[in-house]
Amino acid sequence: MALTPSFGALRDQILELAYLRSDDRVLDIGAGTGLLALEAAPYVAHVAALDISEPMCRRLQRNQRRLGITNVDTFTASAVELPIADGTVDVVISNYCFHHVSDADKRRALSEIYRVLHPGGRVVIADMMFSLTATDTHDRAVLALLARRMLSKGFSGLLRLTKNALRVLGGRWEHPARAQWWAESLAAAGFAAVRVHELEHEGGIVTARRARASDTLAPSPLLGV
Repeated sequence: MALTPSFGALRDQILELAYLRSDDRVLDIGAGTGLLALEAAPYVAHVAALDISEPMCRRLQRNQRRLGITNVDTFTASAVELPIADGTVDVVISNYCFHHVSDADKRRALSEIYRVLHPGGRVVIADMMFSLTATDTHDRAVLALLARRMLSKGFSGLLRLTKNALRVLGGRWEHPARAQWWAESLAAAGFAAVRVHELEHEGGIVTARRARASDTLAPSPLLGV
């Protein structure tokens, strides 16, 4: 489980924005070893922790047993095909999972999230939020920051930077999406109260809720800090 101060602070921010309640049923997508799921579990009724990696799921289960947590169920599955019944989830959370999948799969995952949430259910997703095309000042600043981080590690960092550049050129790197993409895609999927909180580094946190029948129109996506 990642326990660095930066990951701990991001975890706390995600859970704070999720407004967890004691009767909530929570789904953690891309749960990894349990950074979010195991922290949320004592405060809610149930957590479904989902990850596509079976070894990660096994590590999460070991961490769960070590902590004596009994209200977390683990699923090895993809975000684009959730093994969860319609309308049975109160809160969906995710931390740095979606940059691993294409934009098309992100949209499919958002449709799945909408399906499993009950009306009014909440979603909080943290992820990389920039574009590799560096079309604006924010994207260029993020890419420069990432490059400086790698180069600060000396030769090993230079080697990693070179490998990543080759992966980008070959179309084999990760697939981060800009904050505006998230705002527009959530709104298009039917979510209401869409907000994107851009962070100081390469990431951001998007929050929204599944629209209720009383929501005649979803509000316009809004970028925030």
